[in-house]
Amino acid sequence: MLELDGTQPGPAAGDLIKDGTEENFMAEVIEASQQVPIVVDFWATWCGPCKTLGPQLEAAVTAAKGKVKMVKVDVDANARLAQALAQQGLPLQSIPTVVAFWQGRPVDMFQGAVPQSQIKTFIDKLVGLAGGGGDGGLAEAVEAAEEMLTQGAAADAAQTFAAILGEDPENAAAFGGLVRAHLAIGEADRAEALLANVPDAIATAPEVEAARAQLDLARQAANAGPLPDLSAAVEADPANMQARFDYAVALHATGDVEEAIEQLLDILRRDRDWKEGAAKEQLFTIFEALKPGDPVALKGRRKLSSLLFA
Repeated sequence: MLELDGTQPGPAAGDLIKDGTEENFMAEVIEASQQVPIVVDFWATWCGPCKTLGPQLEAAVTAAKGKVKMVKVDVDANARLAQALAQQGLPLQSIPTVVAFWQGRPVDMFQGAVPQSQIKTFIDKLVGLAGGGGDGGLAEAVEAAEEMLTQGAAADAAQTFAAILGEDPENAAAFGGLVRAHLAIGEADRAEALLANVPDAIATAPEVEAARAQLDLARQAANAGPLPDLSAAVEADPANMQARFDYAVALHATGDVEEAIEQLLDILRRDRDWKEGAAKEQLFTIFEALKPGDPVALKGRRKLSSLLFA
């Protein structure tokens, strides 16, 4: 069926715009954003500007016809969720606050009522971030380079990523891929130099942040202690948080990502504020370094969410 203007109809409003709660936030925002950008509108019934901004956001999201979706969170009805998100760094002290999530993490935001033109720019940027604007075939080249990297041909992948950047210097997927290719080759210093000169337009793109997280983990791995010694230290004194943290770093360095996550979660269960939340920050670094939709990351995020919201 076609619309009157000859275009295909978009998804129903109920599929695009949902109410967010503590119970469904992980599914409707964190996990759903692995597939499509999610705009989260933090609002309250007593907030005057929210009453103006909300309908404008809904109109812009509906006009995007499924390329972005929206979740509305009443901060009063979901106070514990709002508090937990604020503890993770979201500035929810004032509303309305609008945060865009893509691939499991916040990528853009604004606060207060803004003109409809600014809302459209905000939505268009998210559509472009998710690859909805067309790129002349570069996405296929990125996919091919990623396959090379998966197959162990890191040098070939690096050359392909570099060629893509020659065509599009602000291609975040290619830039992040190039960094990861150099890490796979063992050229951590080269990877660090690339990240130090990332174009401002893509400095906070998820692909670049993922590469940055992988570099951080690679640096840690280089200094990781012997796994048997650290395991023994944790067994001898389960309350030794530093030993458990170092054990998690060593586990990750050997490729046992899931057990590394479990050890960090155990630190949070025992002492959430140990070293100003170092275990939580390490978990975020691991999650960012994993591919979007990675089942290990999704499972770990669910467990972390349960701990933070408990």
